[in-house]
Amino acid sequence: MWRRSFSSSSSAGATSALKDKKWDALVIGGGHNGLTAAAYLARGGLSVAVLERRHVIGGAAVTEELVPGFKFSRCSYLQSLLRPSIIKELELARHGMKLLKRSPSSFTPCLDGKYLLLGPNKDLNHSEISKFSKQDADAYPRYENQLEKFCEFMDPLLDSAPPESLQCESSCSVGDRIKNKMHNSVFWARCLRQAATLGQKDMVDFMDLLLSPASKVLNNWFESDVLKATLATDAVIGTTGTVHTPGSGYVLLHHVMGETDGEHGIWSYVEGGMGSVSLAISNAAKEAGAHIVTCAEVQQLLINDSGTVNGVLLADGSQVHTSMVLSNATPYKTFKELVPDNVLPDDFINAIKYSDYSSGTTKINLAVDKLPQFKCCKLSHPDAGPQHVGTIHIGSESMEEIHSACQDAVNGLPSQRPVIEMTIPSVLDNTISPPGKHVINLFIQYTPYSPSDGHWGDPVYRESFAQKCFNLIDEYAPGFSSSIIGYDMLTPPDLEREIGLTGGNIFHGAMGLDSLFLMRPVKGWSNYRTPLHGLYLCGSGTHPGGGVMGAPGRNAARVALEDVNKPLK
Repeated sequence: MWRRSFSSSSSAGATSALKDKKWDALVIGGGHNGLTAAAYLARGGLSVAVLERRHVIGGAAVTEELVPGFKFSRCSYLQSLLRPSIIKELELARHGMKLLKRSPSSFTPCLDGKYLLLGPNKDLNHSEISKFSKQDADAYPRYENQLEKFCEFMDPLLDSAPPESLQCESSCSVGDRIKNKMHNSVFWARCLRQAATLGQKDMVDFMDLLLSPASKVLNNWFESDVLKATLATDAVIGTTGTVHTPGSGYVLLHHVMGETDGEHGIWSYVEGGMGSVSLAISNAAKEAGAHIVTCAEVQQLLINDSGTVNGVLLADGSQVHTSMVLSNATPYKTFKELVPDNVLPDDFINAIKYSDYSSGTTKINLAVDKLPQFKCCKLSHPDAGPQHVGTIHIGSESMEEIHSACQDAVNGLPSQRPVIEMTIPSVLDNTISPPGKHVINLFIQYTPYSPSDGHWGDPVYRESFAQKCFNLIDEYAPGFSSSIIGYDMLTPPDLEREIGLTGGNIFHGAMGLDSLFLMRPVKGWSNYRTPLHGLYLCGSGTHPGGGVMGAPGRNAARVALEDVNKPLK
C-alpha cells in the first residue's frame, strides 16, 4: 500500500493555522534541502513552517506511485552525497531511512559480447579491468586513491558557508566587520593547512582535475575505452557538457565525494525510494516542532516599507507573516518570480537572469514484468544477477560515443544514441514493486529543452523518443521493450513544470567553474544571504551544489540562526 505519510497536512485547517500566527521562519519548498533547513531551524528554537507547492513533499527526492503497485524514485534515484553530519545529527536511521548498499556498483555491457563490472571489491575490479587492459587494472587503485584524497581535501568545505566578504560594509558595526574578517581569515588558514598537508604535487594534480576536461584526466590514467567511458559518465551526468568540456573533471569529483555508512564512493538505494530520505528528514523536522504543509504554493514574497521580508502571499490569496524566509526554489524562480519587481539591484538580477540553467536530462521510470537479460552475460534465468545490482551503462562504450550524443543536442536534436544510466532498485528493495516485477529508472542524456525537430508537448514526439531509448536497450538486452507494463517520462520542460527546476536543470543551475563556491549562485552572494534583508537561499543553487546532499539546507539554516541570535544594537 502507498505510504500516505509522504504527504503532510494540506487541509484548509492547516492553511488557517499558518495565518493565525507570525512565524519565526518560513521555508519555501519541501525538497530535501528545505526540509533539512526547517529541521535545523526548529532545533534552534524557531517556529518554522514549510510551504510545499505540490501534494507530496520531497521535491526531486520523491517517491510516487505512478503505475499501480510500482513506487518510483521519480527524479533523483541514488543516495551517497547526503552529508554524514546530517544523517547523524538528525538521526535519520531512527526516523526511517534505510540504505541498501550496491555491490557491484556498475555494469557496462558491450555489443561485442564483453562487459565490465566494477564495485567496492578490489579483487573484482582488477579481474574485470584486466579483461580489457592489465595496465589499467594496475592503475585503477591509484586513480581511486587519488580521488579519495581530493575528496578528503574538499570535505570540510562542504559543511560550511563560503567566506564571503561582508555584504554590508558601509552599514555594519566595526565589531561585525572585525568578526567577519577574523572568520574569513580562520577559514583560509584552515584551507592553507590542508593544502600543505596535501603537498605541492597533489595540489597541482587537484587543480589539473578541476580545470581539465574529463577526457584529458581519464586519458592520462587509462587506455581502455570501456573503462574510460564508464567513469566519464560521472563527469557529464546532469550537464549539457561533453567529456571534452573544460572543468568537467570537477563534476566527476563531485559525484564520487559521497559515502554510505562511512565507505567512500559507495552509492546506495534507499528502501522505499528516494522519498524515504525526504520523509526521514521531515520526521526529524516535525519532531523538532516544524510545521509542514503541502498544496501551499507561494505566489510572491511580501516586502514591507523598509525593504525587508514581511511574509509570503500564497496562490489562494492567503498571507503568512514572518521576518525570515528561506527559499529552496531555484535562484531564478526565487528572484525573478517570487520577489516583486524593482526590489533587488539591477546588477544582481542580471547575474541571476544570465546564469546557466540549461539541461540535457530526461528521466524515464518504468514498470516491467521481468528483468532485462543482457546477451553479453549469456544467461537466460529470470533471477537477478550481479549485472542487475548497480548502475547499468547503456550506449556509452567509449568517450567519443558520449561526445557524439552531446553534439546531437548542441545541434538542437535529442541524441540519436542516448547515453543511458539504468538502475533497477527493486532488485534490492522488495517494497517498491509487486513480486516478480520490477521498477527500472532510466537517466537519459542528451535532450534539449526545445528540440529543433519537434516539441515535447507532442505525444507522438515524446513516444518516438521513448521508443528510441527502449530500442537502444534492446540492442544490449533483446526483448526489453516487450517487458514494459507502463512508464512515466520527464523531459527538461516537465522537470521545470512538475518539480520546479528552472530549465530542467537538476542542480538548480549548472556546476561549471564559473558557478561554484564563491561564485554560486552569483559573485558576492555565496553565503546563503541575499540583497533582500530576511531572505536566504537554501537550495542546490547555492554552495556546494546539486545532488541529494542536504548541505545547502544545513549551512543556510546555521547562517540564518547566526543572524537571528545576533544581539540587538
